[in-house]
Amino acid sequence: MGTNWDNLRPILLDAVGQTLWMVAATMIVGGFLGLLLGIALYSTRQGGILANRPVHTVLNVLVNIVRPIPFIIFITAIGPVTIAVVGTQLGTTAATFALICAATFGISRIVEQNLVTIDPGVIEAARAMGASPWRIITTLLVPEALGPLILGYTFVFVAVVDMSAVAGAIGGGGLGDFAIVYGYQRFNWGVTAVAVAIIIVLVQVAQFVGNRLARRVLRR
Repeated sequence: MGTNWDNLRPILLDAVGQTLWMVAATMIVGGFLGLLLGIALYSTRQGGILANRPVHTVLNVLVNIVRPIPFIIFITAIGPVTIAVVGTQLGTTAATFALICAATFGISRIVEQNLVTIDPGVIEAARAMGASPWRIITTLLVPEALGPLILGYTFVFVAVVDMSAVAGAIGGGGLGDFAIVYGYQRFNWGVTAVAVAIIIVLVQVAQFVGNRLARRVLRR
């Protein structure tokens, strides 16, 4: 059976646009929320600049509960929350909301792990000089960990592309939905191959850009 690309091309372009939208929104919103949560995890730990054991315990347990859940289960498990926030459990907007939630918790742990690698002596010196916690976070912690953070966010970008494809399995739109509906369900392996090729290109471009940015920052 031949593939009518004249009919499929507009649908494919819409799917590419939906995937790019889901990934971009997730990296911007989830990336920011994950950064805040990761800084909170690091700052409230024992010996941290805002040490607070109860707060750290709650945040740590919350991240440990959410982060390991496979995305295909997570996106269905938070269905009631998704409906309450965006009004539906289906479509690109609903999938993007689930992606943002999942990415926030995943990114927070990456941020925390990168901040832990900073020499504590540098932070102690800043505290001894009277720097406020906010000043230490914005002018010392984040800039010192910027290179590894870029690599961490690049890793998350690739994971979000993968998760956006998974979202297609339950009507989330994007390339995953396109590959399943017009490729897998119609036994058209050529269509599936095109969707896979586009995803590979997206991942390769993101990895290249992330590596270049991280290398430039680390050489400063």
